[in-house]
Amino acid sequence: MSTFWSVWVIVLTLANLALVVWVLFANRKVAVDDQQDPENRTTGHVYDGIEEFDNPLPRWWFLMFVITLVFSAAYLVIYPGMGNFKGIGGWTSVGALKADQAKAQAEFKESFGQYAEMPVEKIAENRDALKMGARIFANNCSVCHGADGGGNYGFPNLTDSDWLYGGSPEQILKTLYDGRQGLMPPQGPLIGEDGVKATTEYVLAMSGGEHDAALAAKGKEVFGTVCMACHGVDGKGNQALGAPNLTDDIWLYGGTREEIQHTIRGGRSNNMPSQKDKLREDKIRLVAAYVYSLSRQEDVQQ
Repeated sequence: MSTFWSVWVIVLTLANLALVVWVLFANRKVAVDDQQDPENRTTGHVYDGIEEFDNPLPRWWFLMFVITLVFSAAYLVIYPGMGNFKGIGGWTSVGALKADQAKAQAEFKESFGQYAEMPVEKIAENRDALKMGARIFANNCSVCHGADGGGNYGFPNLTDSDWLYGGSPEQILKTLYDGRQGLMPPQGPLIGEDGVKATTEYVLAMSGGEHDAALAAKGKEVFGTVCMACHGVDGKGNQALGAPNLTDDIWLYGGTREEIQHTIRGGRSNNMPSQKDKLREDKIRLVAAYVYSLSRQEDVQQ
């Protein structure tokens, strides 16, 4: 907190204390009305037959207020506002924060630090480490990839063996560190609506779906001219570019005829944000190990 705001807090606190002191002592004594009984003096305010007495605070109650004010003044001397203003004993809120942070870092280093340089494959063999990775995943990744890592529309399934950029520990780490920017450029303006429909039929044919054979034959020519550079001659994709395999039945944006046409016509754009500014090295490795273990479960089952 800046010096201005620290001074502002102190000034407001002192002003409020002064106001409370004035109100307390100003109401300590009441005006004497000789025409009223001193023991039953009222303010003249009556409501529903109930009169309000005009008596000062009981002594014990008044003393409790005084003790509170003295405590407040002492507290302000010891802890004078916020920021770098030092009180008696040298306490500051900034110093207290740094001490708490140092303590937390020491605790984190003990529990997480051992994984900062450990190979991902080794971490994936540690059951406790995977539990930690699962919690970090749930807090940071599940909003897109789902609580179980099974993915969502436009967000990859992390539990299978189909990878846009590769599923090795190194590639998973690179994805987490640097993020990914997926881009399928729109082809509609280039190949026209007839080209879109023909290419769609060819893609359906490659993935084993129902298709129009005549249109698929025309679509193969368009594919070889426009799409092959990214998806390969055989349509099996290119992990260096993040181009998906079109010969399986795994779709990021849906595999119906209409959805494929939409993808070819208008293109797709997707972004996996970098986590290096959000998570520490040890946490990134724990998440990488957890994601790696999710895909390995399918491999083990197969």
